[in-house]
This record gives sequence, structure tokens and C-alpha cells, in this order.
Amino acid sequence: MHLSTVSPKPLTGRPLTGGMVLFMLLAFFGTVISVNVTMMKLAIATLPGTEVDSAYSASIGYEKEIHTAEDQAARDWRVDARIVRGLDGAATLEVAAHDKSGQPLSGLAFKGLLERPTDKRADLAVALSEIGTGVYRGSAGAVAPGQWDLVIEGDAAGGERMFLSKNRVMLD
Repeated sequence: MHLSTVSPKPLTGRPLTGGMVLFMLLAFFGTVISVNVTMMKLAIATLPGTEVDSAYSASIGYEKEIHTAEDQAARDWRVDARIVRGLDGAATLEVAAHDKSGQPLSGLAFKGLLERPTDKRADLAVALSEIGTGVYRGSAGAVAPGQWDLVIEGDAAGGERMFLSKNRVMLD
């Protein structure tokens, strides 16, 4: 029997040094940190889902909102809104307002707002003007199809809010 001795091949690549390991670690964690910072900045810049900027500020006016809602309920107004989206994407909002005895409410300043539930940046204001006794109409251009929150606010001549309504609508 013949035994042979095999000698190991010499390494042709560069040896792994402490400097290379340090460089690889710094490159890895630098990449992870830069991706995290980029994603964080994008998330903060595209945060459309907030209802209020400060919960504390909103809570200060909460009791006043309760009294305003109680006053609105006591008035027992009937406000009917109809919104129609045309083929060109424009939407027409018509509001008919009546008091509790059925008489039309005239001389109010109604305004409408189409709020996108998922993206505050897409909200559209609708200026309403009185076109008949107790009937108010306004238009908004380029309203995308889908779900919207229709906010209707009616103010008296002195600027006091007399009516507020928020309803989810689906526009085709």
C-alpha cells in the first residue's frame, strides 16, 4: 500500500482581517439605519389619517361641542342632502333645510365638505349658496369615486353654528 501526503493549497484570496470585519459591520448597520430613517420620514410625511393635530386642544372644546349638539337636537331641524357626481367627475351638493314644523329655513350660511376617510389631503370644500327658500346648492370639481364623509355645517347670520352633520356617502 502506498500512502501519499496531500499538501493544502495555498489561499489565493485576501485574508479576513479585523479592518474588513469592522467595515462590513459598519456597512451593514449603516444600511439598516439609513433605510429605517428613510421609512420613518416617509411614514411621518404621509400620515393623512389624523383627525386632529392635538388631542389636548380638541379635548378643551369637547364640553362646548356637547352643549352645541344638545342645542341642535332641541331645534329638531330636518336637513336633507343630495349629492350627485357627474360623468366629468364634478359633484353637485343640494341641501334642503326645514325646521321642526316643516317650514323652510332661509338666510343661513351652509357649507359642505367632502372628506376622504383615508386621506385628509383629498378633502374638498363645497361652497353652498341659497337658490330658493331653504334650498342651498354648490359644486365641487374633480371628485373621485369611492367613499367620502359629507360634512354639512349651517351657520346663523352672526356666525354661530346652528347645524352640523357628518355622514358617510358612496359616490360612483
